[in-house]
Amino acid sequence: MCVLALIDTGAADKDAAAKTALERGEAWLLEHLPKLRRANSIAIYNVWGHAYGIQALVDLYRRESRDEKRRQQIKEVILTQIDLLRRYESVDGGWGYYDFRVGAKRPATDSTSFLTATVLIAFHAAKNIGVEIPEDVLNRGIASINRQEKNDHSYLYGEYLRWQPMMPINRPGGSLGRSQACNLALRLWGDKTITKASSRIGWTDWSSAMKAVLWRKRPIPHESWFQVAGYFLLLRPLLCRALHRTGGGASARRYKDYLAAILMPTSRKRRFLVGFSALQLPSTIRHRVCLDDASPLSEARAVSHRA
Repeated sequence: MCVLALIDTGAADKDAAAKTALERGEAWLLEHLPKLRRANSIAIYNVWGHAYGIQALVDLYRRESRDEKRRQQIKEVILTQIDLLRRYESVDGGWGYYDFRVGAKRPATDSTSFLTATVLIAFHAAKNIGVEIPEDVLNRGIASINRQEKNDHSYLYGEYLRWQPMMPINRPGGSLGRSQACNLALRLWGDKTITKASSRIGWTDWSSAMKAVLWRKRPIPHESWFQVAGYFLLLRPLLCRALHRTGGGASARRYKDYLAAILMPTSRKRRFLVGFSALQLPSTIRHRVCLDDASPLSEARAVSHRA
């Protein structure tokens, strides 16, 4: 994405340092993208890398107009990324970035609409420079996005939520960002019903979409029914909150002592650590955070974070 930015902004054509950075970025991508793999049996974030890698390589190919050998090398790396995307395609078609089901060599996860759209957009860019895209993989990806389009023309977060279409994350407000990617992907690959004159929400009807965000969509951390990512980080401060409760009799005191023994076995001080800035915590618990070192948060000094 940094390589894309250096090219798209024209910085590499105006600034010597930016040009050097772009050349180093290109060399790094050509060396490391073919080696990119999943982190473990669950996390398959590498799919993002393959998709954005293809887009960056396409821009590098177009930029390289003199060295035919270099252009051929770039094309070969693009082909490795397409091959890897075939390997990491979901068994149902499309692409996801977690596999909570089995952790098999071929991911058994359900695809997500926005990641599948990202891959299809990258495929289209590669096609425009003469790279052949496997038709079967392409068709399964398009079918996956079509399966996730709802009657109101918003899109599901992922196929695993198809039986819960009215969850907040699946409503127009929750779909606002990914709708653009999905519509673009389908449009690029031949869906002529998606046009600038379309009344599809998420394509041109910004007024309705923003109302959906501001008035109908309840904010949910990570916007998902299962607890991942930030939820684990929020668990500790929520438990610590109980330590600061007062009253409640003997049973409440025993409960507080029990939590204290678990959360702070080596210290009597009521402190806890989180993996990110207190300012990024939800407002419902932000005021409960006690910072040991607030020096990096100059803008927060005027705000009380005492429990």
